Amino acid sequence: MSHTGANGGGDGPDGGEETTVRLSVPGMDCPSCAGKVETALDGVAGVSECDTRPTTGQTVVTYDAGVAAETDVTAAIERAGYEVVDGRTDGASDAETDEPGNPETDEPGDTDAGVWRSTRAVKTGVGAVFLAVGLALRFLLPGFDVPVASVLGEPLSVADVSFLVAVGAAAPPILRGGYESARQFSLDIDFLMTVAVVGALAASVAFGEALYFEAATLAVLFSVAELLERASIDRARDSLQELMELSPDEATVVRDSRRETVPVETVAVGDVVAVTPGEKIPVDGEVVDGESAVDQSPITGESVPVEKRPGDEVYAGTISEGYLEVTVTAPSGDDTLSRVVELIEDAQSDTTEREQFVERFAAYYTPAVVAFAVLVTLGGPFLLGRTWSAAVVDGLTLLVLACPCAFVISTPVSVVSGLTAAAKNGVLVKGGSHLEAAGEVDAVAFDKTGTLTRGELTVTDVIPLEDNTETDVLRCASGLETRSEHPIGEAIVEHAAAADVTTPEIDDFDSVTGKGVEAELDGTRHYAGKPGFFEELGFDLSHVHAATDGGRVVPQAVEEDTPSPAEPSIDHTAPADTLPADRASCDRDNCLDLLADTVPTLQSDGKTVVLVGTADELEGVIAVADEVRPEAATTVEQLRALGVERTVMLTGDNERTAAAIAEKVGVDDYRAELLPDEKVAAVDELADAEGGVTMVGDGINDAPALAAATVGVAMGAAGTDTALETADVALMGDDLSRLPYLYRLADRAGSVIRQNVVGSLLVKAGLALVVPFGYVPIWLAVLAGDAGMTVGVTSNAMRLSRVRAD
Repeated sequence: MSHTGANGGGDGPDGGEETTVRLSVPGMDCPSCAGKVETALDGVAGVSECDTRPTTGQTVVTYDAGVAAETDVTAAIERAGYEVVDGRTDGASDAETDEPGNPETDEPGDTDAGVWRSTRAVKTGVGAVFLAVGLALRFLLPGFDVPVASVLGEPLSVADVSFLVAVGAAAPPILRGGYESARQFSLDIDFLMTVAVVGALAASVAFGEALYFEAATLAVLFSVAELLERASIDRARDSLQELMELSPDEATVVRDSRRETVPVETVAVGDVVAVTPGEKIPVDGEVVDGESAVDQSPITGESVPVEKRPGDEVYAGTISEGYLEVTVTAPSGDDTLSRVVELIEDAQSDTTEREQFVERFAAYYTPAVVAFAVLVTLGGPFLLGRTWSAAVVDGLTLLVLACPCAFVISTPVSVVSGLTAAAKNGVLVKGGSHLEAAGEVDAVAFDKTGTLTRGELTVTDVIPLEDNTETDVLRCASGLETRSEHPIGEAIVEHAAAADVTTPEIDDFDSVTGKGVEAELDGTRHYAGKPGFFEELGFDLSHVHAATDGGRVVPQAVEEDTPSPAEPSIDHTAPADTLPADRASCDRDNCLDLLADTVPTLQSDGKTVVLVGTADELEGVIAVADEVRPEAATTVEQLRALGVERTVMLTGDNERTAAAIAEKVGVDDYRAELLPDEKVAAVDELADAEGGVTMVGDGINDAPALAAATVGVAMGAAGTDTALETADVALMGDDLSRLPYLYRLADRAGSVIRQNVVGSLLVKAGLALVVPFGYVPIWLAVLAGDAGMTVGVTSNAMRLSRVRAD
């Protein structure tokens, strides 16, 4: 078992500490099993919340530690007939159990081979042997099938005895499960099968016509069905287990120049871990020594190893090609991989609309089929001319078909398969409802900076005005932006630092949302921001003066090798006859019209313009540019090919820059100069117009817009707690091309779920309708209607693991 947290809900109602535990219950592998566990926990005083997850065999329980203890919770689950074992594979119990609903695997959670070596499998095999012997005597060697005993005056042949031995070997787990179901008033498969087996034995005595073969067939084939179901569920669980096993169990810690191999859970934050070539990195951390390419595909889905140097971040479960020393930044269990696994497990409590529909339908299906079974049993001899013994068998067959397990589990097992496949490809989907919604929305909205562009802004132009120099402009701008968290501000600060520009003393900083920043620099109020911000301050941007040197205008474009767009050719002067009246009458020859000339020229090349000045003087113009992601245009094109009808870019940047970027990436529309609340309004508008919208952003600055969207997708979420927590879907790598993969997977998952639900329902309904006419033997109902469909829907769901990113 593993604790997901303590004191997670504050104090309990009786003043105790509220505690949450995550328990591994491998035998709980179907909805009816989960129902029994929930009923058992409802009877434990102090338990406030219970979340059962049959597809992964886990139960998350929240209880008041002042009223109940973990042993009380465990005891209640075990009284319901399910063993609680340690959630870790290496801590699994070796004890064999004989509990209902649990195929008694020698190692719970082990591979399929563990299921077929279990105690129940052995007993089922014994039952199958005696069933086969009975069949051979009855149909192939009738001369040896002689009476050997009698029950209430009814003779028992050798074959009948063989059938009874088969029942005795295979039926006990079924009968115990039926008893627990009856005690909890649960009309589930264990209860129905118990009624069917006991009913067949009772009818053999009551009607004088031996139904021991039917009883043995039910007991043996249902046990086989349970084993098949468990093996299928284990395959689905194994896909998640593979993720959990990516992180190594041990780490080599460097302490006082000595190396010591220790369990990874004992490694503390701040320790230095040595990673040898080809070894998995055991913890999240920061490289302090060494350089190496690291295969990050288990976390981010990136197919090409990423070069890591001192100062770079690395993740647990990734593979280093060379030697690295890493300072631990997160303890084991709180690393990125562990959070991804936990979020996938928690995502199971998020039910899809289809799942909710199936659960509602199942609540009516079982009682209806049971009622139909009673009607067929009592009415068959009168309405259809069936003998009483045949009518009883028909009724028992319908009881087998009354269990809705196959189509109830068809959706959650598909969701788990889809979520796990997505995680292996670097996409974290935090719930089945989000996967379902992603396959249904027809509009995608993108943020610009950091999403369609790299988000790595660089300064491309510095234009000093009046009597200022480039250094003056950078000094004031970097001082203002030092406390800003905006990428533009960071780019300006980095550029000033590279130019050895000193930062002035800053005081009384304030950020004006969507416009700019202001602060006291060396006692003087300064401003930096959009041109519109300075117009609000009262500046005439159509008439300013560029800095001069000996009477000539000095252009100040930054000369450096950057991936930014080509530098614009800015005409800082203009003939007098083309100038406005106020500029024409000006006696200086260095006049600039920022609004008509300088700013539009910069913006048309996709650059963002920042003005710097005081309340009395405009000191300069700074332009920054961001490179469009090379995969952006291809991503938009692929989404369109996958059926997305409308793509829109949302940005707070100016109209001209937005238009230039939108044209490069090929989106259908763009919205520019949006404040954060206006982005939310734009998302709401798109959702209303298109019936839903996916918003793609960085998960931090765009959190409100992501929350407002039908599906919020955060870019580059690996190692970013905020993005992992706020987004519905997180692209772990900084790779926009994962978005088309998400849409392909969501579309395929929707198809698989529909196939599973419709297919299982049609098979069960079709069999049930022809049972009264004697066309469905009881063995076919067990194998096709129960085990066959369970294995079928699980195998179909596992096909989602083959959907891979390009």
